[in-house]
Amino acid sequence: MFNDIGPLELVTLIVLAVLVFGPDKLPKFIQDVTRTLRKIREFSDNAKNDIRSELGPEFKDFEFEDLNPKAFLRKQLDNDDLGLKDIRSTFDLKREMAELTDSVNGHDTASALPGPTSSAPTSSAASGGRVDMTKRPEVPKDDRPPFDADAT
Repeated sequence: MFNDIGPLELVTLIVLAVLVFGPDKLPKFIQDVTRTLRKIREFSDNAKNDIRSELGPEFKDFEFEDLNPKAFLRKQLDNDDLGLKDIRSTFDLKREMAELTDSVNGHDTASALPGPTSSAPTSSAASGGRVDMTKRPEVPKDDRPPFDADAT
């Protein structure tokens, strides 16, 4: 709960507590706080046990931590019933990304997709595989788009 409190911060909190509550009232205050925390913990444990007993024997291994979406997904993905470990072991993300990049850049010669191959370098391949999306395609001067004087 307090994993990120350093020793200097702890000393500062103790000194501050002594200054605020005084050395006479501080032990009683600490007892009250610990008693309250114990009661809250006991109340939550009783509530969990009541919920488990109401759910029945089908949910005997039910954990409330599984209601956290991260924990639920982690538990389901680690389950070997779906065979996800086999899929994960055969999937190579770097190889897939390299194949995708090669096919986008036109370097993939084994691809059955129509388009430029690696023997015919394209302008995007000559520029290091980057396509300038801001540059407008050149329109031949003979094929001008129609001009509408009323629209301007």
